[in-house]
Amino acid sequence: MLITGATGNVGREVISTLSSINHRHEIYAGVQDVQKREPALEQFPMVKRREFDFDKTDQFQAYLEGIDLLFLLRPPHISNVEKHFQPLINAAKKIGIQHITFLSVQGVEKSSIIPHHKIEKLLEQSGIAYTFLRPAYFMQNFNTTLKNDILTRNRVYLPAGKAKFNLIDVKDVGEVATKVLINSSEHMYKAYDLTNAEQMDFESMCAVLSKGIGRKINFVSPNLLAFFLQKRKEGVPTPFILVMVMLHYFPRFQKPLPTSDWAEKLLGRQSISFEEFVDREKASWIY
Repeated sequence: MLITGATGNVGREVISTLSSINHRHEIYAGVQDVQKREPALEQFPMVKRREFDFDKTDQFQAYLEGIDLLFLLRPPHISNVEKHFQPLINAAKKIGIQHITFLSVQGVEKSSIIPHHKIEKLLEQSGIAYTFLRPAYFMQNFNTTLKNDILTRNRVYLPAGKAKFNLIDVKDVGEVATKVLINSSEHMYKAYDLTNAEQMDFESMCAVLSKGIGRKINFVSPNLLAFFLQKRKEGVPTPFILVMVMLHYFPRFQKPLPTSDWAEKLLGRQSISFEEFVDREKASWIY
């Protein structure tokens, strides 16, 4: 099986979980440069690295040669679905990929403007067996995208207002993805919303974070212009700022999506709470 995005948050968790259990599959980590040192993969010596560059669409068939199962995600910089994902799916059909597990996003079925919606449609039309994983808001945003503001300004700075978000720990997503990959025949043509049991606004999340790390973290909700100018001042690329706006601002005007118990059912345990996540990762925000 091939794991695309192998060095990213979700890809690493999928590989970590796959490497910790017994199964019959060979695991290939898709990376842009097989000669480049990848510290995230060095702890998994049984995982083989294979070149996989989403921008080299003419190489997809070579990348997929000998692969039967594919864990597929969309790199953040890719928005042209027809250009990148249609040839990828065509190559997967030619190779004879048996099953594609696609990392989508919760609410995608009602939001045709996001690329994940179009990718799901392409997969549905492809004739290849698929499973859609639709996770909620990643807790790991707090120790990646939001980490610098927390460390340097003791704040979370997002135009989210009082909007409430469903949450999921990437570790739970990785474990669910592993179960689907290993037992793909049991999950064919299914879509799973992945959330924990919580629904929280950022004021509440910052309160949990403050308690967990022992210092006050404020939530600041700027207007869109102030947010855009601040992020440009920090050197954040405009396309990524627009993604942050879509992710955090638009939910203010939408009814919150319901939480789901699919993660709990598939994991056979309660999904990780935000408090548990903060307790486990608190070293990330302590200086």
